Amino acid sequence: MENCIRDCADINQLNRCQTALGEIQSELERKARVLNLAGNEVRLKILFLLNMEKAMCPCDLSDVLKMTVPAVSQHLKKLKDADLITRKKEGQTIFYSINEAEATLLLPIIEQLNGVTA
Repeated sequence: MENCIRDCADINQLNRCQTALGEIQSELERKARVLNLAGNEVRLKILFLLNMEKAMCPCDLSDVLKMTVPAVSQHLKKLKDADLITRKKEGQTIFYSINEAEATLLLPIIEQLNGVTA
């Protein structure tokens, strides 16, 4: 591996880059959180299933994923706290679905997974 040995820094370039990062800092943090959440295989599976079925309850997700309901619920809570999914209660059952307005970064990835199953 070669080390960088520069004669002089391009101060304009450095300033431009620092300014650009400063302007998008909050959006960078948001996208990093979303990607970090979806970087977990179980949560990505949940998002895939919710996209495929449009809505599912924790019990159904638990059966499909072969996990306990409490384990699935922990993942759902993280996704819900990040506004990536929404919940709707119907009687005693809670159904979760993707919040498409907040999951726009992930939808292309999920759609690619849908293409694999077709």
